[in-house]
Amino acid sequence: METIIIIFLAVLGVYFALGLLFGLYFLFKGATKIDPLMQDTKKKVRFLLLPGVIATWPFLIERLFKSKTV
Repeated sequence: METIIIIFLAVLGVYFALGLLFGLYFLFKGATKIDPLMQDTKKKVRFLLLPGVIATWPFLIERLFKSKTV
């Protein structure tokens, strides 16, 4: 049972580490490709969005690649 918990926590840690890396890129570069209004937001607002981006990064990465704006 302990091994399962360790594996689960390791997978969860990798998920959130990848989410953090993607989140930083997404909030400062990629979000404007999906929503042009994000260009006018302040950095404090973007950091408030970071936890949500970390949690949902697989959906956002898919949407980012499907976006047509450059």
